[in-house]
Amino acid sequence: MVDVAILGYGTVGSGVVEVLTTNKESINKRAGKKINLKYVLDLREFPGTPIENILTKDYEDILNDSSVKVIAEVMGGVEPAYTFVKKALLKGKSVVTSNKELVARHGAELLQIAKDNDINFLFEASVGGGIPIIRPLNQSLTADEIYEITGILNGTTNFILSKMADEGLDFETVLKEAQDRGYAEKNPEADVEGFDACRKIAILSSLAFGMQVDFEDIYTEGITKISDVDMMYAKKLGYDIKLLATSKKKDQKVYAMVSPMMINKDHPLSNVNGVFNAIFVKGNVIGDVMFYGKGAGKLPTASAVVADIVDAVKHLERNIVSFWSTNKMELTSIESVSSRYFIRLDSKSNEITRKQIKSVFNDVEFVKIEDVNNEVAFITESEEEGKLKQKVEELKNNIVTEDILSVIRVDK
Repeated sequence: MVDVAILGYGTVGSGVVEVLTTNKESINKRAGKKINLKYVLDLREFPGTPIENILTKDYEDILNDSSVKVIAEVMGGVEPAYTFVKKALLKGKSVVTSNKELVARHGAELLQIAKDNDINFLFEASVGGGIPIIRPLNQSLTADEIYEITGILNGTTNFILSKMADEGLDFETVLKEAQDRGYAEKNPEADVEGFDACRKIAILSSLAFGMQVDFEDIYTEGITKISDVDMMYAKKLGYDIKLLATSKKKDQKVYAMVSPMMINKDHPLSNVNGVFNAIFVKGNVIGDVMFYGKGAGKLPTASAVVADIVDAVKHLERNIVSFWSTNKMELTSIESVSSRYFIRLDSKSNEITRKQIKSVFNDVEFVKIEDVNNEVAFITESEEEGKLKQKVEELKNNIVTEDILSVIRVDK
Protein backbone atom coordinates (compact mmCIF):
# COMPACT_ATOMS: atom_id res chain seq x y z
CA MET A 1 0.00 0.00 0.00
CA VAL A 2 1.17 3.53 -0.85
CA ASP A 3 -0.14 6.53 1.08
CA VAL A 4 -0.79 9.72 -0.90
CA ALA A 5 -1.92 13.24 0.00
CA ILE A 6 -3.74 15.98 -1.88
CA LEU A 7 -2.98 19.67 -1.38
CA GLY A 8 -6.19 21.59 -2.04
CA TYR A 9 -9.83 20.50 -2.17
CA GLY A 10 -11.17 22.86 -4.79
CA THR A 11 -12.52 21.92 -8.22
CA VAL A 12 -9.56 19.77 -9.27
CA GLY A 13 -8.84 18.39 -5.79
CA SER A 14 -12.39 17.16 -5.32
CA GLY A 15 -12.19 15.70 -8.82
CA VAL A 16 -9.05 13.76 -7.91
CA VAL A 17 -10.83 12.28 -4.88
CA GLU A 18 -13.79 11.37 -7.10
CA VAL A 19 -11.60 9.66 -9.70
CA LEU A 20 -9.60 7.75 -7.05
CA THR A 21 -12.87 6.56 -5.50
CA THR A 22 -14.84 5.78 -8.67
CA ASN A 23 -12.04 3.89 -10.45
CA LYS A 24 -10.34 2.52 -7.34
CA GLU A 25 -9.96 -1.09 -8.48
CA SER A 26 -8.62 -0.37 -11.96
CA ILE A 27 -6.28 2.37 -10.64
CA ASN A 28 -4.79 0.03 -8.03
CA LYS A 29 -4.37 -2.67 -10.67
CA ARG A 30 -2.51 -0.32 -13.01
CA ALA A 31 -0.36 1.06 -10.19
CA GLY A 32 0.56 -2.45 -9.03
CA LYS A 33 -0.10 -1.34 -5.45
CA LYS A 34 -3.06 -0.20 -3.40
CA ILE A 35 -3.26 3.60 -3.33
CA ASN A 36 -4.52 4.97 -0.03
CA LEU A 37 -5.57 8.60 0.28
CA LYS A 38 -4.33 9.51 3.75
CA TYR A 39 -4.56 13.33 3.83
CA VAL A 40 -6.26 16.23 2.14
CA LEU A 41 -4.88 19.68 2.97
CA ASP A 42 -7.25 22.64 3.02
CA LEU A 43 -7.99 25.55 5.34
CA ARG A 44 -11.75 25.12 4.98
CA GLU A 45 -14.11 22.66 6.67
CA PHE A 46 -15.96 20.03 4.63
CA PRO A 47 -18.47 18.34 6.95
CA GLY A 48 -20.34 15.41 5.48
CA THR A 49 -17.89 14.94 2.59
CA PRO A 50 -15.73 11.86 1.84
CA ILE A 51 -12.60 13.66 3.08
CA GLU A 52 -14.00 14.85 6.41
CA ASN A 53 -11.95 12.38 8.46
CA ILE A 54 -8.66 12.83 6.56
CA LEU A 55 -8.69 16.63 6.34
CA THR A 56 -5.75 18.55 7.79
CA LYS A 57 -4.98 22.27 7.91
CA ASP A 58 -1.30 21.76 8.72
CA TYR A 59 1.07 20.91 5.88
CA GLU A 60 3.65 19.66 8.37
CA ASP A 61 1.34 16.69 9.12
CA ILE A 62 1.89 15.52 5.56
CA LEU A 63 5.52 16.53 5.21
CA ASN A 64 6.62 14.73 8.38
CA ASP A 65 4.64 11.52 7.74
CA SER A 66 7.16 9.08 6.30
CA SER A 67 4.39 6.81 4.99
CA VAL A 68 3.27 9.48 2.48
CA LYS A 69 5.21 8.80 -0.71
CA VAL A 70 3.28 10.85 -3.28
CA ILE A 71 1.70 14.30 -3.00
CA ALA A 72 -0.73 15.83 -5.51
CA GLU A 73 -0.57 19.64 -5.53
CA VAL A 74 -3.76 21.12 -6.98
CA MET A 75 -3.88 24.42 -5.09
CA GLY A 76 -2.89 26.69 -7.97
CA GLY A 77 -0.76 29.82 -7.83
CA VAL A 78 2.97 30.02 -7.19
CA GLU A 79 2.91 30.41 -3.41
CA PRO A 80 2.57 28.57 -1.11
CA ALA A 81 2.55 25.81 -3.74
CA TYR A 82 6.22 26.27 -4.65
CA THR A 83 7.36 26.14 -1.02
CA PHE A 84 5.23 23.07 -0.28
CA VAL A 85 6.35 21.20 -3.41
CA LYS A 86 10.04 21.98 -2.95
CA LYS A 87 9.95 20.86 0.70
CA ALA A 88 8.23 17.60 -0.32
CA LEU A 89 10.78 16.82 -3.01
CA LEU A 90 13.70 17.56 -0.68
CA LYS A 91 12.03 15.23 1.84
CA GLY A 92 12.03 12.42 -0.73
CA LYS A 93 8.35 12.51 -1.69
CA SER A 94 7.27 12.49 -5.33
CA VAL A 95 4.95 15.30 -6.39
CA VAL A 96 2.38 15.57 -9.17
CA THR A 97 0.69 18.87 -10.05
CA SER A 98 -1.84 20.54 -12.32
CA ASN A 99 -0.37 23.97 -11.56
CA LYS A 100 0.77 25.64 -14.80
CA GLU A 101 2.00 28.80 -13.04
CA LEU A 102 4.24 26.74 -10.80
CA VAL A 103 5.59 24.55 -13.61
CA ALA A 104 6.19 27.45 -16.01
CA ARG A 105 8.18 29.38 -13.40
CA HIS A 106 9.98 26.64 -11.45
CA GLY A 107 9.63 23.45 -13.52
CA ALA A 108 13.30 23.00 -14.39
CA GLU A 109 14.44 23.53 -10.80
CA LEU A 110 11.86 21.12 -9.36
CA LEU A 111 12.67 18.47 -11.97
CA GLN A 112 16.35 18.72 -11.02
CA ILE A 113 15.57 18.32 -7.30
CA ALA A 114 13.45 15.27 -8.09
CA LYS A 115 16.25 13.79 -10.21
CA ASP A 116 18.82 14.39 -7.46
CA ASN A 117 16.60 12.52 -5.00
CA ASP A 118 15.59 9.64 -7.33
CA ILE A 119 11.94 10.60 -7.15
CA ASN A 120 9.57 12.31 -9.57
CA PHE A 121 7.96 15.64 -10.31
CA LEU A 122 5.14 15.07 -12.82
CA PHE A 123 2.81 17.65 -14.36
CA GLU A 124 0.73 16.13 -17.16
CA ALA A 125 -2.37 18.08 -16.06
CA SER A 126 -0.62 21.47 -16.23
CA VAL A 127 -1.05 21.68 -20.02
CA GLY A 128 -4.16 20.61 -21.88
CA GLY A 129 -6.06 19.30 -18.84
CA GLY A 130 -7.02 15.74 -19.74
CA ILE A 131 -5.12 15.72 -23.05
CA PRO A 132 -1.95 13.61 -22.77
CA ILE A 133 0.88 15.75 -24.13
CA ILE A 134 3.65 15.99 -21.50
CA ARG A 135 4.24 12.24 -21.41
CA PRO A 136 4.34 11.89 -25.23
CA LEU A 137 6.83 14.77 -25.48
CA ASN A 138 8.93 13.32 -22.68
CA GLN A 139 8.80 9.67 -23.72
CA SER A 140 7.01 8.78 -26.96
CA LEU A 141 8.54 11.44 -29.23
CA THR A 142 12.11 11.32 -27.93
CA ALA A 143 13.38 9.91 -31.25
CA ASP A 144 12.24 13.06 -33.04
CA GLU A 145 13.66 16.53 -33.34
CA ILE A 146 10.59 18.64 -32.60
CA TYR A 147 10.56 21.82 -34.66
CA GLU A 148 7.03 23.12 -34.11
CA ILE A 149 4.33 23.05 -31.46
CA THR A 150 1.14 24.97 -32.20
CA GLY A 151 -1.94 24.67 -30.07
CA ILE A 152 -5.33 25.89 -29.01
CA LEU A 153 -4.47 25.74 -25.33
CA ASN A 154 -7.31 27.63 -23.65
CA GLY A 155 -10.87 26.34 -23.68
CA THR A 156 -12.43 29.62 -22.54
CA THR A 157 -11.09 31.67 -25.45
CA ASN A 158 -11.84 28.88 -27.92
CA PHE A 159 -15.46 28.77 -26.71
CA ILE A 160 -15.76 32.55 -27.07
CA LEU A 161 -14.27 32.67 -30.58
CA SER A 162 -16.30 29.65 -31.74
CA LYS A 163 -19.55 31.18 -30.45
CA MET A 164 -18.76 34.55 -32.05
CA ALA A 165 -18.11 32.86 -35.39
CA ASP A 166 -21.14 30.57 -35.32
CA GLU A 167 -23.75 33.03 -34.04
CA GLY A 168 -22.40 36.44 -35.10
CA LEU A 169 -22.28 37.68 -31.51
CA ASP A 170 -19.90 40.31 -30.11
CA PHE A 171 -17.09 39.57 -27.63
CA GLU A 172 -18.74 41.04 -24.51
CA THR A 173 -21.98 39.10 -25.04
CA VAL A 174 -20.21 35.77 -25.43
CA LEU A 175 -17.83 36.46 -22.53
CA LYS A 176 -20.84 36.96 -20.23
CA GLU A 177 -22.33 33.66 -21.42
CA ALA A 178 -18.99 31.92 -20.81
CA GLN A 179 -18.98 33.32 -17.27
CA ASP A 180 -22.61 32.29 -16.68
CA ARG A 181 -21.81 28.74 -17.82
CA GLY A 182 -18.71 28.50 -15.64
CA TYR A 183 -16.23 28.46 -18.54
CA ALA A 184 -14.75 31.85 -17.62
CA GLU A 185 -13.81 33.33 -14.26
CA LYS A 186 -15.34 36.54 -12.90
CA ASN A 187 -11.96 38.08 -13.70
CA PRO A 188 -11.22 36.47 -17.10
CA GLU A 189 -7.97 38.34 -17.73
CA ALA A 190 -5.67 35.28 -17.59
CA ASP A 191 -7.71 33.61 -20.32
CA VAL A 192 -8.79 36.42 -22.64
CA GLU A 193 -5.46 38.26 -22.56
CA GLY A 194 -3.59 35.05 -23.49
CA PHE A 195 -1.61 34.65 -20.24
CA ASP A 196 -2.88 31.10 -19.58
CA ALA A 197 -1.93 29.93 -23.07
CA CYS A 198 1.43 31.70 -22.73
CA ARG A 199 2.40 29.69 -19.63
CA LYS A 200 1.35 26.46 -21.31
CA ILE A 201 3.38 27.04 -24.48
CA ALA A 202 6.36 27.98 -22.28
CA ILE A 203 6.13 24.56 -20.59
CA LEU A 204 5.77 22.70 -23.89
CA SER A 205 8.65 24.64 -25.44
CA SER A 206 10.92 23.93 -22.47
CA LEU A 207 10.26 20.20 -22.77
CA ALA A 208 10.48 20.09 -26.56
CA PHE A 209 13.74 22.04 -26.80
CA GLY A 210 15.31 20.99 -23.50
CA MET A 211 16.00 24.44 -22.02
CA GLN A 212 14.12 26.87 -19.80
CA VAL A 213 11.75 29.06 -21.81
CA ASP A 214 10.55 31.94 -19.64
CA PHE A 215 6.93 32.85 -20.28
CA GLU A 216 7.78 36.53 -19.75
CA ASP A 217 9.84 36.40 -22.96
CA ILE A 218 6.95 35.17 -25.11
CA TYR A 219 5.05 37.73 -27.18
CA THR A 220 1.43 37.51 -26.00
CA GLU A 221 -1.73 39.04 -27.42
CA GLY A 222 -5.28 38.18 -26.34
CA ILE A 223 -8.69 38.16 -28.00
CA THR A 224 -10.35 41.23 -26.45
CA LYS A 225 -10.01 43.25 -29.65
CA ILE A 226 -11.59 40.59 -31.90
CA SER A 227 -15.02 41.78 -33.06
CA ASP A 228 -18.08 40.24 -34.68
CA VAL A 229 -17.18 42.21 -37.83
CA ASP A 230 -13.75 40.54 -37.90
CA MET A 231 -15.59 37.22 -37.85
CA MET A 232 -17.67 38.31 -40.85
CA TYR A 233 -14.52 39.08 -42.83
CA ALA A 234 -12.93 35.79 -41.78
CA LYS A 235 -15.97 33.86 -43.01
CA LYS A 236 -15.87 35.76 -46.32
CA LEU A 237 -12.21 34.79 -46.75
CA GLY A 238 -12.76 31.15 -45.76
CA TYR A 239 -10.87 31.50 -42.48
CA ASP A 240 -11.47 30.76 -38.82
CA ILE A 241 -10.04 32.98 -36.07
CA LYS A 242 -8.35 31.03 -33.27
CA LEU A 243 -6.09 32.01 -30.37
CA LEU A 244 -2.94 30.05 -31.20
CA ALA A 245 0.07 29.44 -28.99
CA THR A 246 3.06 28.67 -31.20
CA SER A 247 6.66 27.68 -30.70
CA LYS A 248 8.89 27.05 -33.72
CA LYS A 249 12.52 26.15 -34.23
CA LYS A 250 14.29 27.16 -37.43
CA ASP A 251 18.02 27.31 -38.10
CA GLN A 252 18.69 26.50 -34.42
CA LYS A 253 16.68 29.55 -33.34
CA VAL A 254 13.38 29.35 -31.46
CA TYR A 255 10.59 31.89 -31.34
CA ALA A 256 7.30 31.66 -29.47
CA MET A 257 4.13 33.71 -29.48
CA VAL A 258 0.47 33.73 -28.48
CA SER A 259 -1.95 35.67 -30.66
CA PRO A 260 -5.24 35.47 -32.55
CA MET A 261 -4.71 34.03 -36.01
CA MET A 262 -6.82 33.66 -39.13
CA ILE A 263 -6.36 30.07 -40.25
CA ASN A 264 -7.58 28.33 -43.38
CA LYS A 265 -10.40 25.79 -43.18
CA ASP A 266 -7.96 23.00 -44.08
CA HIS A 267 -5.67 23.80 -41.13
CA PRO A 268 -5.65 20.89 -38.61
CA LEU A 269 -6.79 23.23 -35.82
CA SER A 270 -9.61 24.87 -37.78
CA ASN A 271 -12.29 22.40 -36.65
CA VAL A 272 -11.37 22.52 -32.95
CA ASN A 273 -14.37 24.31 -31.47
CA GLY A 274 -16.08 25.07 -28.17
CA VAL A 275 -14.17 24.27 -24.99
CA PHE A 276 -12.01 21.69 -26.75
CA ASN A 277 -8.24 22.11 -27.03
CA ALA A 278 -5.75 20.63 -29.46
CA ILE A 279 -1.98 20.53 -29.74
CA PHE A 280 -0.30 20.12 -33.14
CA VAL A 281 3.28 18.82 -33.06
CA LYS A 282 5.73 18.59 -35.98
CA GLY A 283 8.80 16.37 -35.82
CA ASN A 284 11.51 15.64 -38.38
CA VAL A 285 10.82 11.89 -38.32
CA ILE A 286 7.21 11.33 -37.26
CA GLY A 287 5.87 14.28 -39.23
CA ASP A 288 2.60 15.78 -38.00
CA VAL A 289 0.85 14.60 -34.83
CA MET A 290 -2.20 16.13 -33.14
CA PHE A 291 -3.55 15.67 -29.62
CA TYR A 292 -7.21 16.61 -29.09
CA GLY A 293 -9.65 16.67 -26.21
CA LYS A 294 -11.18 18.69 -23.39
CA GLY A 295 -8.43 20.93 -22.14
CA ALA A 296 -10.01 21.86 -18.84
CA GLY A 297 -12.74 20.89 -16.42
CA LYS A 298 -12.92 19.05 -13.13
CA LEU A 299 -12.77 15.41 -14.21
CA PRO A 300 -10.55 15.65 -17.34
CA THR A 301 -7.89 17.51 -15.33
CA ALA A 302 -8.34 15.19 -12.34
CA SER A 303 -7.90 12.19 -14.62
CA ALA A 304 -4.50 13.50 -15.72
CA VAL A 305 -3.49 14.14 -12.09
CA VAL A 306 -4.44 10.58 -11.10
CA ALA A 307 -2.54 9.18 -14.09
CA ASP A 308 0.56 10.95 -12.74
CA ILE A 309 -0.11 9.57 -9.25
CA VAL A 310 -0.17 6.08 -10.74
CA ASP A 311 3.06 6.77 -12.62
CA ALA A 312 4.72 8.08 -9.46
CA VAL A 313 3.62 4.99 -7.49
CA LYS A 314 4.99 2.71 -10.21
CA HIS A 315 8.31 4.53 -10.09
CA LEU A 316 8.94 4.98 -6.37
CA GLU A 317 12.62 5.75 -5.76
CA ARG A 318 13.26 5.67 -9.52
CA ASN A 319 13.40 8.91 -11.48
CA ILE A 320 11.67 9.26 -14.85
CA VAL A 321 14.18 11.25 -16.88
CA SER A 322 13.05 14.60 -18.29
CA PHE A 323 15.21 16.71 -20.58
CA TRP A 324 14.52 20.21 -19.31
CA SER A 325 17.69 22.07 -18.39
CA THR A 326 17.75 25.03 -16.01
CA ASN A 327 19.81 26.87 -18.65
CA LYS A 328 17.72 29.65 -20.13
CA MET A 329 16.86 29.63 -23.83
CA GLU A 330 17.11 33.03 -25.48
CA LEU A 331 14.15 33.32 -27.82
CA THR A 332 14.59 35.07 -31.13
CA SER A 333 12.46 38.18 -31.60
CA ILE A 334 9.26 37.80 -33.58
CA GLU A 335 10.31 40.96 -35.45
CA SER A 336 12.24 38.74 -37.86
CA VAL A 337 9.40 36.22 -38.33
CA SER A 338 7.45 36.34 -41.59
CA SER A 339 3.74 37.10 -41.25
CA ARG A 340 0.75 38.38 -43.13
CA TYR A 341 -1.68 40.87 -41.61
CA PHE A 342 -5.41 41.34 -42.05
CA ILE A 343 -6.10 45.06 -41.50
CA ARG A 344 -9.41 46.93 -41.19
CA LEU A 345 -9.67 50.70 -41.01
CA ASP A 346 -12.24 53.48 -41.06
CA SER A 347 -12.38 55.31 -44.34
CA LYS A 348 -13.96 58.60 -45.34
CA SER A 349 -12.96 58.07 -48.96
CA ASN A 350 -12.41 54.46 -50.01
CA GLU A 351 -10.74 55.36 -53.30
CA ILE A 352 -8.16 57.67 -51.68
CA THR A 353 -7.62 55.22 -48.82
CA ARG A 354 -6.91 52.33 -51.19
CA LYS A 355 -4.32 54.39 -53.05
CA GLN A 356 -2.58 55.30 -49.80
CA ILE A 357 -2.65 51.66 -48.63
CA LYS A 358 -0.98 50.57 -51.87
CA SER A 359 1.65 53.28 -51.49
CA VAL A 360 2.60 51.84 -48.08
CA PHE A 361 2.09 48.09 -48.55
CA ASN A 362 2.46 47.69 -52.36
CA ASP A 363 0.53 44.56 -53.38
CA VAL A 364 -2.41 43.77 -51.11
CA GLU A 365 -5.65 41.78 -51.34
CA PHE A 366 -8.65 44.01 -50.68
CA VAL A 367 -11.72 42.43 -49.06
CA LYS A 368 -15.28 43.77 -49.17
CA ILE A 369 -18.41 42.53 -47.46
CA GLU A 370 -21.87 43.90 -48.25
CA ASP A 371 -23.07 44.64 -44.73
CA VAL A 372 -20.08 46.83 -43.79
CA ASN A 373 -19.67 50.39 -45.13
CA ASN A 374 -17.21 53.23 -44.57
CA GLU A 375 -14.22 51.04 -44.04
CA VAL A 376 -11.49 49.32 -46.04
CA ALA A 377 -10.08 45.88 -45.29
CA PHE A 378 -7.12 44.10 -46.85
CA ILE A 379 -4.52 41.35 -46.40
CA THR A 380 -0.84 42.15 -46.81
CA GLU A 381 1.79 40.07 -48.51
CA SER A 382 4.10 37.98 -46.33
CA GLU A 383 6.80 40.10 -44.75
CA GLU A 384 8.87 40.30 -41.56
CA GLU A 385 6.85 41.33 -38.51
CA GLY A 386 9.14 44.27 -37.82
CA LYS A 387 8.58 45.73 -41.28
CA LEU A 388 4.84 45.11 -41.15
CA LYS A 389 4.58 46.93 -37.83
CA GLN A 390 6.49 49.89 -39.24
CA LYS A 391 4.08 50.03 -42.18
CA VAL A 392 1.08 49.91 -39.84
CA GLU A 393 2.52 52.92 -37.99
CA GLU A 394 3.10 54.70 -41.29
CA LEU A 395 -0.51 53.98 -42.20
CA LYS A 396 -1.70 55.46 -38.89
CA ASN A 397 0.27 58.65 -39.51
CA ASN A 398 -0.60 59.25 -43.15
CA ILE A 399 -3.93 57.66 -44.02
CA VAL A 400 -7.22 59.56 -44.46
CA THR A 401 -8.96 57.62 -41.70
CA GLU A 402 -10.26 57.94 -38.16
CA ASP A 403 -8.88 54.70 -36.82
CA ILE A 404 -7.29 51.34 -37.56
CA LEU A 405 -9.97 48.92 -36.37
CA SER A 406 -8.18 45.56 -36.52
CA VAL A 407 -4.80 43.99 -37.12
CA ILE A 408 -4.93 40.19 -37.11
CA ARG A 409 -2.25 37.78 -38.25
CA VAL A 410 -3.08 35.46 -41.15
CA ASP A 411 -1.61 31.97 -41.39
CA LYS A 412 0.57 31.71 -44.50
